[in-house]
Amino acid sequence: MPTSSTPPYDARLAWRQRVRASAIHMVSCITVAMIVAALVLLIWYPWPYRVISGGEQLLFLVMGVDIIMGPLITLAIFDLRKPMQVLKRDLAVIVALQLAALFYGLHTVYIARPVALALEGTRFRVTTAVQVVSEELPRAPEGLRSLPLDGPRLVATVEPSAEERGDAIFMAMAGADLGARPLFWRAWGADARRETLKAGKPIGPMLTSLADRSDVDAAIARTGRSADQLLAIPVIARRLDWSVLIDKTTGDPVGFAPIDAF
Repeated sequence: MPTSSTPPYDARLAWRQRVRASAIHMVSCITVAMIVAALVLLIWYPWPYRVISGGEQLLFLVMGVDIIMGPLITLAIFDLRKPMQVLKRDLAVIVALQLAALFYGLHTVYIARPVALALEGTRFRVTTAVQVVSEELPRAPEGLRSLPLDGPRLVATVEPSAEERGDAIFMAMAGADLGARPLFWRAWGADARRETLKAGKPIGPMLTSLADRSDVDAAIARTGRSADQLLAIPVIARRLDWSVLIDKTTGDPVGFAPIDAF
């Protein structure tokens, strides 16, 4: 009588199946990563905020863990000798853990996104969503009462009144400078332009001290203006070695350059 028997285990075939499953998983992860990268780098962190606010580092950390760990775990656990129900359950658990990690990482990137480029006297400050004193948003001027999703908004700030000065100093010591306080935000206008023209520094002397000025020259070229037509004002962000480029005629920001104007 014929007898049924289990086919002999083929280690080489099993390994190829694992590699194939892991590769399919990696392609899926890369596809998701490209969509997320487009959202983060093109919308939440437009250039140069992806550099000066650390968007690239945060994104690569989140994506690196997600792209590498998921396929590696699939490579380790994929085995067609398992009952199909068990194998599907194992793969579903991996995907669920990946999605949870992805959404957690994406939330971290989201709350760290830049929402305001605020002029604070003689400097600009890049304020992130998590730094904003959110309870002051209803008291901000009309049009500035919500946080943007498509990159930071250009705003001016006003000095606190005599009655507000003590509280402002206390909050600044706690990390909430004027650029993070909607109560002191103002729409960009003529007063802000006069301040930038007064605070801006000529770029020429800064260029002479640079060993390699190719990046700065490229940044200047992107503005469509010559160095003589621009002023530089330092910007406080995750990185402190960048400056906002100001049009000498209008007083408006027209670009950014990797130069230290402090």
